[in-house]
Order: sequence, then structure tokens, then C-alpha cells
Amino acid sequence: MKNESRLRYFAYGLLGLPLAMSALPVYIQAPLYYSSYLGATLAGTGWVLFLARVVDTVQDPWLGQCIDKLQGTRLHLWMMLAGALLALAFFGIWLPPASVRVSGAYLLAWLGVMLVVAYTAHSMLNIAYLAWGARLSEDAGGLLGASALRELMGLLGAVLASVIPGVIMASGARSQAGFALYSGAFAVAVAVSLAALLWLAPRWNKVAAHAGGWRSAVATMRSNPGFRRLLLPYFLNAVSVAIPATLALFFINDRLQAPDYAGGFLATYFISTAIGLPLWVVAAQRVGVLPAWRIGMLLAVLAFGGTVLLGAGDVLLYGAVCVAAGLALGADLALPPVLLANVIGSNESTAAYYGVWTLLAKLALAFSGLALPLLALFDYQPGMSGNAALGWTYAAVPCVFKLMALLLLRTAPASDSLAVLPETSS
Repeated sequence: MKNESRLRYFAYGLLGLPLAMSALPVYIQAPLYYSSYLGATLAGTGWVLFLARVVDTVQDPWLGQCIDKLQGTRLHLWMMLAGALLALAFFGIWLPPASVRVSGAYLLAWLGVMLVVAYTAHSMLNIAYLAWGARLSEDAGGLLGASALRELMGLLGAVLASVIPGVIMASGARSQAGFALYSGAFAVAVAVSLAALLWLAPRWNKVAAHAGGWRSAVATMRSNPGFRRLLLPYFLNAVSVAIPATLALFFINDRLQAPDYAGGFLATYFISTAIGLPLWVVAAQRVGVLPAWRIGMLLAVLAFGGTVLLGAGDVLLYGAVCVAAGLALGADLALPPVLLANVIGSNESTAAYYGVWTLLAKLALAFSGLALPLLALFDYQPGMSGNAALGWTYAAVPCVFKLMALLLLRTAPASDSLAVLPETSS
């Protein structure tokens, strides 16, 4: 890949940073923040997360159809509007007004509204962003490189979002000013990355929207065997990632009893993922995208399966789990979007495919929100140590979903019959 191409792909990948920064607190930190710091009930927070995510999932295919109809300035305005809404919702999640904090019901209602706005704005950006990336290059190696750069920037955003809020919350009385500054920095990151995407990144080689609208797009997707065979394993694998992401801070605080290490654990996890990304790119080039993804899933099960046995003080062992599981996560991030791009025909509605794809990811996140009321049924509450259900739900249940996905991927989709991707040119 030439230097000029690298710069243009970097301009494309930059938006992954604020998208990850906004996604991480929504499904990792918001549950703990609202239930432990702001006083909302654990079960109520879980149900709000679940319902907001369900509301969000139904709109993704429709958003994909809308994006397919946009060109030029209209597409730019769509993405800038989404960026502005996302920045406002990010501010609202961290800084609910004092008037809504006086009542648990008001607080949960505020969280629900902010989540719906954040999810909608995130979808408006993310579907267009993924569809843009799928059309960057007809060369498989270039597509893989663009996907890796996008996920690498996303991991950087995840590292920032995993450390900064914890530091701010630990500041006590200064936390409100800290979150205001953090939200302002996020808004700047959104603006800069959108400007880079819209004016410096490679152009989106769009295709015409389906003349028959959504029904025509659905008929096309249903007749695509490679796409159909990817859907269920992708969903099950997404559930296996979403459940521990939702429960990670609860596990660290109450099972390991190491809240001071929470930011370090999350940063270690995402830094390990960033280190693993280029390794998975190389593996995909050598053995094929699908076989490499299978290897990553197996590594995740091996790394994460024993976590249920960890208890108070097992900081070093959990750190090792974060490294191994983080390395495995790189395969989940970089490789499935490439598999999806490979099954989309050159004249098909890219955004419609990604609308369904993100719908499944959000259904997985919605499903993971039910882990909180489930734990409440087993008498777990934040701050309670020694609850066995927390360990099993956090570690063992995700491994079951991951293994089911792995079994479903035992045969490759037809589009992966090439097996080995070409090397990217240097």
C-alpha cells in the first residue's frame, strides 16, 4: 500500500475512534455508573438498557435503506447531523440534570431517552461508515487493511474510554467538571474525524439503491446463501462478547474486589486487541479470513473459560486473561466485516446488508442487558462479594455462545472459497 493510500485509509479509519468512545460507556460503564454512582436500581438499569437497545434494533434496516438513497452533499449532511446528535447524547449520558437525579424513575427515564438518541445517532454514522468501507476497494487485501485500520482506531478510542471515566469518577466533587471536559473533547474528536472522512478519505463507490426498495433488498439478501450462513454465528458470537462487556466492571469490583485496577484491566484488554489486529490480518492473508476467525474464537474460549474460578485478589491471573482474550477479540473485530463485504455482490445494496448486520449486533447487546435483572433474581447487587452467579454469568455463559457460533462456522460460506486473501501491496 503506497504512502498516499495509507494516509487516505487513515482518514477513513479515524472515525472509528469516537464511535468506539461512545459505544464503550453505553454498554460497559453506563450500567455501573447509573446503578452504583447515581443510585438507579440494578434491575431497572438492565431493563432500560434492554428496551432501549430493542427500540434501536428495529430502525437499522430502515436507516440502511435511507443511506442507500443518499449521494454527495445529502450524505455529508446526514453524517454531520448524526455526529452532532451523538455528541449531545454523549454529554447527556454522563451529565444528567440535577432535576432528574432526585428520583430513580426520572433518572431511568433520562437514561432511556439518552440511550435511544445515542443509539440512533451511532447507527446513522456507523452503517454509512461500514458501507463506505466495504466499497473502498475491490482488492481484498485493501479491504482487509481498511477494516484493520478502522478497528485499530476504534481500539484506541476504547482504551481512552476505558480509562478516562474511571479517573473522573474517582475525582469525587470534581467529577461533573471532568465529565463536561471529557464530553467537549469527544465532540471535537467527532468533528475532526468526520471532516477527515468526508474530505480526505477515498471516495465511496456507491451503487444505485434497489428500485424495489426494502422488499427488493430483502429478497436479494435472502437469496444470498453466504450471507444467510453468516447471520446466526455472527449473532451468537456477538452475544458472547456483549455479556462480559456488560458485566466486566461488576466482576472486577465485586468478584476480584479490585476496583482500583478496573481501568488498567480494560486498557490492557483493548491494547492487547490492538496488538493482535495486525497478527489476525497476517493470519487471514495466510490461511483465509474464515479459518483465522475460527482460530480467534477458539483462543477466546480457552482464555476466558477459566475466569469463573477466579476470586478476590486474583489480579495477575485476570490480567493474563485480559491479554489473551484481548488478542482473540482482534479476530472478532477485523474479520467478520471482511467476510460480509465478500458476500455482497458488486451491484447490491451495501448499506442494506450492513443495516441487518448492525441490527444483529444490537440485538446481541440488548440480550446482554438482561444479564443484570437475571443477576438481581439471584440476589446479586452492586457491592456484594462472593455471589457465584456473577462469575458464571460473566464467564461461562459467553463461552457457551462462542462455542455454538464456532460449531456453526465449521463450513465456510461460498464467498470464502478463495480461502487465502492476496497480500496488500507495499
